[in-house]
Amino acid sequence: MVNQRELTDEGLEKNFATNTLGTFILTTALIPALKNSQDPRVVTVSSGGMLVQKLDVEDLQFEKGTFDGTMAYAQNKRQQVVMTEQWAAQHKEIHFSSMHPGWADTPAVQSSMPDFHAKMKNKLRTEAQGADTVVWLAVSDAAVRQPSGLFFQDRKAVSTHLPLAFSRSSPAEEAKLMSTLEQLAEKFKP
Repeated sequence: MVNQRELTDEGLEKNFATNTLGTFILTTALIPALKNSQDPRVVTVSSGGMLVQKLDVEDLQFEKGTFDGTMAYAQNKRQQVVMTEQWAAQHKEIHFSSMHPGWADTPAVQSSMPDFHAKMKNKLRTEAQGADTVVWLAVSDAAVRQPSGLFFQDRKAVSTHLPLAFSRSSPAEEAKLMSTLEQLAEKFKP
């Protein structure tokens, strides 16, 4: 997570470029090969941080207002969950999942969210605990018996919205996200 608004050489906001557009480009490039594979799966490692964000398709690269790296990260993670749901609806022959690894005590958490790390240090998971659900989603038969497109934590499908939260997006907003990503991705195709 980059805590100050920085741009890539291509002029993209770095968090968005890495977490959202990079995930989009990699996944869409792999879809043809996945369709020809046995038991194809895509697992997107997102974050429960997305629960505090509603999809904002009008400012995908955080050009308006004061930049907040933590909120940019949470917005990117919301974008990943929406992408996963959209891919699941479009590609029925591939099993898509997104997941929250829980807050693990990693160097990335320590450096990008030092205040959070200091407050939560005794409650953070080990890296192995954080990796458990992603590995389970990638290899277990039980995971593919779940509907495609769900969001998981601790091997269980969980809601992508907090109760009474106003974080739901419209189908038009979700379609706009995917369309915008497709347009941006065109610049990076060989």
